[in-house]
Amino acid sequence: MTTKGTPGRMVRIDDEMWEAYGQLCAEEGTSRADDIRRHVHSRVNAWRKKQAIQRRLATQDD
Repeated sequence: MTTKGTPGRMVRIDDEMWEAYGQLCAEEGTSRADDIRRHVHSRVNAWRKKQAIQRRLATQDD
């Protein structure tokens, strides 16, 4: 568990890609962890919106 109360996760990324990703994030003024969290949140929010639309459409068909 991390110090912020969220569990740590393990991902497998080769060393060369991880290093380049670190450089990219540093240039953008963020950390790899924060960038990954934002990406995951964005993807999940989009997925949830899509599911909500599909549920609404399904109830209209009934």
